[in-house]
Amino acid sequence: MLPHEHGVLPMHCSANQGTKGDTAIFFGLSGTGKTTLSADPQRKLIGDDEHGWTESGVFNFEGGCYAKTIDLSAEKEPQIFAAIQDGALLENVMFHGNTNSVDYTDGSITENTRVSYPLHYIDNALEPSIGNIPKNIFFLTCDAYGVLPPVSKLTPGQAMYQFMSGYTAKVAGTEAGITEPKSTFSACFGAPFMPLHPAQYAKMLGEKMRAHKVNVWMINTGWTGGAYGTGQRIKLAFTRAMITAALAGELDKVAYREHDIFGVAIPESCPGVPDELLDPKHTWTDKNAYDKQAADLAAQFVRNFEKYADKADREILDAAPRPLQ
Repeated sequence: MLPHEHGVLPMHCSANQGTKGDTAIFFGLSGTGKTTLSADPQRKLIGDDEHGWTESGVFNFEGGCYAKTIDLSAEKEPQIFAAIQDGALLENVMFHGNTNSVDYTDGSITENTRVSYPLHYIDNALEPSIGNIPKNIFFLTCDAYGVLPPVSKLTPGQAMYQFMSGYTAKVAGTEAGITEPKSTFSACFGAPFMPLHPAQYAKMLGEKMRAHKVNVWMINTGWTGGAYGTGQRIKLAFTRAMITAALAGELDKVAYREHDIFGVAIPESCPGVPDELLDPKHTWTDKNAYDKQAADLAAQFVRNFEKYADKADREILDAAPRPLQ
């Protein structure tokens, strides 16, 4: 109804707004950091999960947040930790022995422990939940293969391709039966909620990006230095530094190089982040193993996109990754 009758783009995303009124939106599937990274003490939270993008701005559909709590602490995620108060709903969590004190480190039922709470439990929630036209869009992916850069800038064509792909990887512990990394592609980062063809939403996104000169970034919150089990997960502090730099315009001042396979632009430096972390290949000891893993992931992207190709225009098709021969 929103796209057809009102010209509004519905989005499965979180959103926040800076002190100067600049809005950022965060797309991402479960476990990619959507709730965590949009809960920023320096920015007002517009909403956690579902938004609409109109001609004048974005608005939140619901009035609550749904966050993962595994290994939650006041130091790492102060806003979410403080929001767990009377009225919040916890699921799958365990307690310290013979107490009603939650043990957030206990994943014995599942790593997917959760909390739901009203938006106003975040002390700097924006009321009403309406923000300006976005200046930055972040596509969050937890790449368990250690292939994608921790931060990269996308062209409009690449942004539409990645939006239609909606990639992340599930790792052991997130769902029953998952014992090794498993790729997941969910169109528009929320396929179950999107009844129209993904190309229709991607076209609307592309038009809005161009009309308002929006920056689009892909953020890998997953692994570096190797795949899950070999490498290590990118530190949350580094991911926050990359997003902060993008929001502050710091990444507009640096040089970029193109990724050999995915074609995205990788910054050569970023405040608060070691330079060697920015190019994923540099973090792998075995460079040939990286090339092989990257080519495999690229091929998965291409195979997944085949079902959308007939409705995608040339700009989107040209943004597909190019597996090395």
